[in-house]
Amino acid sequence: MARFDNRREYKKDLYRRNQNIRVPEVRVINSDGSMVGILPVAQAIALAKEQELDLVEISPNAQPPVCKILDYNRYVYEQGKKAAEAKKKQAKVTLKELRIKSRIAAHDLDVKIRQIEEFLRKKDMVRFVVVFHGRENQHKDIGIQILNDTAKRLSEIANVDGGLQQLGNRMSMTFVPKN
Repeated sequence: MARFDNRREYKKDLYRRNQNIRVPEVRVINSDGSMVGILPVAQAIALAKEQELDLVEISPNAQPPVCKILDYNRYVYEQGKKAAEAKKKQAKVTLKELRIKSRIAAHDLDVKIRQIEEFLRKKDMVRFVVVFHGRENQHKDIGIQILNDTAKRLSEIANVDGGLQQLGNRMSMTFVPKN
């Protein structure tokens, strides 16, 4: 249980506040958002204590650092909410991989291409891999032909990322959805 308490304390101490501010002067913003001006730290802390709030360092890299008078716990809570909301809105792009052998039948290839189209419509990247076994390694041209034909068929909905790639007994092409 103590481990979780330490995490919570760490989150609370993300911003310097009150006596932890170690510079001689700060630019102070009042709790209503109005600019107070540049004040010595002791005077700014006293001003915050009068309002029963905290002096929190918002922008430590500015000259002089910018501090705001506010309720610290509420500020940390709101910043966490903003971070969570930004994380929700992030686009999650996944890479799907489809593997086939070089001796694939035409209909089976059509089925795989339809699967690739579905993934691309869902905005996922797709790596299409042709695997060679044994004597098939002598006929890499078949794999090149399959991948190039697939690229032509998908040219309306996808771009090829990085071109044709060969690694050992595998040949692949990565498709990225067009916007």
